[in-house]
Amino acid sequence: MAMTADGKIATANRAIRSFGSRHDQEHLLELRATADAVLCGASTAAEDGITLGPGSPRFRRERLRRGLAEYNLRIIASGSGRLSPRSTVFRHAFSPVIVLSTTSAPRTRLNRLRAVADEVALFGKAELDLPGALRWLHKRWRVRRLVCEGGGELNDAMFREGLVDELHLTICPKLFGGRNAPTLAEGAGFKQLADAVRLRLRFCRRAGDELYLVYEVVGRVASRGCDSTQRAMSQSRSDRRLK
Repeated sequence: MAMTADGKIATANRAIRSFGSRHDQEHLLELRATADAVLCGASTAAEDGITLGPGSPRFRRERLRRGLAEYNLRIIASGSGRLSPRSTVFRHAFSPVIVLSTTSAPRTRLNRLRAVADEVALFGKAELDLPGALRWLHKRWRVRRLVCEGGGELNDAMFREGLVDELHLTICPKLFGGRNAPTLAEGAGFKQLADAVRLRLRFCRRAGDELYLVYEVVGRVASRGCDSTQRAMSQSRSDRRLK
């Protein structure tokens, strides 16, 4: 995630989201090159030009060097199914697009998404059952390392379920302000300080006026269906890249 110095990930009207430098954009693609799949929420996926792909041939070669598929899986979380089937992500068929939704989503919306997505899978009723969805992704699509790219409500749900191993955070030299501007973790949040997610800073690097931070989540609930050896290998690779 990239955020401003005042902790915002978009402007109050949510019209401006991409505000990191070219270096930050490359860092994002470097992270994608370590993962089997990229996950984001419906609002993020609906932005113009968003494909959730691996980027240029350089990053595709890096994926192959790591023993991964040339193109990552693309996963969109939309509990309500309120995602336009005309979104850019559906118009690029280089890798499967999977939509995670719930049984409460209207059937008409789900049918429209089934017409353009490679698979639409339902988990939970009122809210998306993320632990169940990740177990299914591991079993059905062999996802062992997943990069989640927001937005804030999806991030919040991932943290609350204990599904996050580490946080890669870019702090950008901008101020957006606005009480309604979204932050890194929206949603329900934690009501008590004792329940807050605790982070341990592992790396900090400066590039120009941006700061690149890597936090390890302390006391995280064990990953559901995730191979710990593969996770450790992936983390050591990212460590070397950030040094």
